Amino acid sequence: MLEGVTMQSFCSFDGPVWRILPRDTLDNPAGPARAPEGRFHHSGQIAAYASLSAEGAKVAIKRYLGDGIVRAMVPMWLKSDCVIDERGNKAASVVWQDTRANGIRSPTWSISDNARAAGAQAMLYSSRSRPDLSHVVLFDPSFFSFVGPITPFEA
Repeated sequence: MLEGVTMQSFCSFDGPVWRILPRDTLDNPAGPARAPEGRFHHSGQIAAYASLSAEGAKVAIKRYLGDGIVRAMVPMWLKSDCVIDERGNKAASVVWQDTRANGIRSPTWSISDNARAAGAQAMLYSSRSRPDLSHVVLFDPSFFSFVGPITPFEA
């Protein structure tokens, strides 16, 4: 068994989540992140990010809003029995981009690598800037279902 991950660490999640996606990706709202690296993915890994509330999704996207991309709010449903709950783990919520900009491996990758190796389908984690809000990363986006309706996102 991997350090920090036990069978007792798995929980079920069956509920709504929200994604804010570029408008040109709305034909596949369950699709994985397009960036080659993210908080919990690297080296060709698949990851799809969402938030447990619409407010959380707005907080999560804030850092990226100056890029001029037109986005939409997409309500989804996540159903999985193999979710790791890392909420409250401050190491999962650090600013990873600054570390990567300096050529250093993101410390968050070890957390998600361990969860993937343990068989997790998804992982919950706290918002960095608003720890009262939660996000989720899916290692297999097939556990997403589209709920809708898609609405325009305005910052």
